[in-house]
Amino acid sequence: MVHTGACIASLLGQGGSRKYHLTWKWLRYFKNDRDRRDLITCGAAAGVAAAFRAPVGGVLFALEEVTSWWRSALLWRTFFTTAVVAVVLRALIEFCRSGKCGLFGQGGLIMFDVNSSQATYDTPDLLTVIFLGIVGGIFGSLYNFLVDKVLRTYSIFNEQGPKFRVLLVIVISLLTSCCAYGIPWLAQCKPCPIELKNECPTVGRSGNYKNFQCQPGHYNDLASLFLNTNDDAIRNLFSNGTQKEFQLSTLVIFFAAVYCLGIITYGIAVPSGLFIPVILAGASYGRIVGTVAGSLTSLDVGLFSLLGAASFLGGTMRMTVSLCIILLELTNDLLMLPLMMLVLLISKTVADCFNKGVYDQIVRMKGLPYMEAHAEPYMRHLVAKDVVSGPLITFSGVEKVGNILHALKTTGHHGFPVIDEPPFTDAPELCGLVLKSHLLVLLKGKKFSKTRMLVGSDILKRFEANDFAKAGSGKGVKLEDLDITAEEMEMYVDLHPITNTSPYTVVETMSLAKAAVLFRELGLRHLCVVPKTPARPPVVGILTRHDFMPGHIRGLYPHFNSRK
Repeated sequence: MVHTGACIASLLGQGGSRKYHLTWKWLRYFKNDRDRRDLITCGAAAGVAAAFRAPVGGVLFALEEVTSWWRSALLWRTFFTTAVVAVVLRALIEFCRSGKCGLFGQGGLIMFDVNSSQATYDTPDLLTVIFLGIVGGIFGSLYNFLVDKVLRTYSIFNEQGPKFRVLLVIVISLLTSCCAYGIPWLAQCKPCPIELKNECPTVGRSGNYKNFQCQPGHYNDLASLFLNTNDDAIRNLFSNGTQKEFQLSTLVIFFAAVYCLGIITYGIAVPSGLFIPVILAGASYGRIVGTVAGSLTSLDVGLFSLLGAASFLGGTMRMTVSLCIILLELTNDLLMLPLMMLVLLISKTVADCFNKGVYDQIVRMKGLPYMEAHAEPYMRHLVAKDVVSGPLITFSGVEKVGNILHALKTTGHHGFPVIDEPPFTDAPELCGLVLKSHLLVLLKGKKFSKTRMLVGSDILKRFEANDFAKAGSGKGVKLEDLDITAEEMEMYVDLHPITNTSPYTVVETMSLAKAAVLFRELGLRHLCVVPKTPARPPVVGILTRHDFMPGHIRGLYPHFNSRK
């Protein structure tokens, strides 16, 4: 749901889809980097709000995990988005309660109302919860370690082509089916509780008590977990007042199976996530602890399942505030807030001692240039000019067409400094920054002159502002679309109309750590480095996201590899 919301938002940020005739003129106002990032953030928040019926949790998820550049305007935009999601979802749920939605049921991931259980606790309860958080953090970090190893192994298969991807999915699907239908044979049938109000065993529907080859009036507790939807399995584990519903051996087997299946399933070519498998494993682990604790604690085993799920989520994803609110909105129990905060903080702290969160590990494994919220310690020993990549390619304010075309063909840069030189200025000075996408649009328009002269006003008449809007993925002018003749290669073009004349700049002696924080907090793509002293070229280089990556810096300065 998070990916679905982000994809829909990205589609809107690109101006819709011409292929499927989903375009509107008003979408052109969002075709820039900032609004596109905001839309994707709102889309991810909407996905969480729709999946878990947690609008506030969706906002906090976007704040804590999705965006790297947060501001007050984005806060109310995500809040408005999740509020609309909550209203629409509530209306659809009310509609589906009439039975008009068929197999979709009542809609929404409506889980676990545990607010009827006792929420008072004392010192033995707190000690048990602390133990739960510590072990949950260890299991969570181990989960991340194994997921990383499995993903690296799967990448070898996925690189072989689509046939191997499909084969891998078939193998994992068969293994999952064998576990789901084979393991319940290990459990013994149990008699249905006498005081039970609901039907037991359940026949033809989901629920707590599955018959699974048992005699009338009996149920198979292991089948009640395996042969159920994930939502109902979590409901069964979270249900209160059901201390004797599941045997300890059943919970141990189910935990081991779900823990392993969750690890090997993530990364295959199906849209499988991490939230629900981790909640399932954590809930079964928490119920194990609650069952073993027994008379030592006054907390219900259903509450232990909830806290176990929180400890696993904290240990794998390393989110605290958003997870706490999501789980509270799911369970509708505000009295659990102190225990939830405690177990999340403990599990996250313990897991951080071993490795990073699962999302961070996947981003690093894919090689994506993600910048951390804080600068690395070794960046304090470097300045901005130490890491700029060369050679620097600059353009004059009025540049020859051939020079621009040659630079675009021979480099992969997306931004170029523009320098004004005599006779337009007394001395060379930095005019600003021009983007590759804007240069391609300008060259395609062929508004050239035979001599070096300023013709900015004439160029603006030929183009509209929408022509330079950020194009969608796979759209926009490409280098292959240009048809420049040999005569035009010797002509000149005025770059001033499309130059950003107020780019962010830092002095070359600025600490690299400060430059990294500035780059990330402002959401920049290019940061110009200017000289500290006059009588030098007006720009030393350009810092991009790549220049702040640890691999790039340690490649330039290998002696930092030995430092922690």
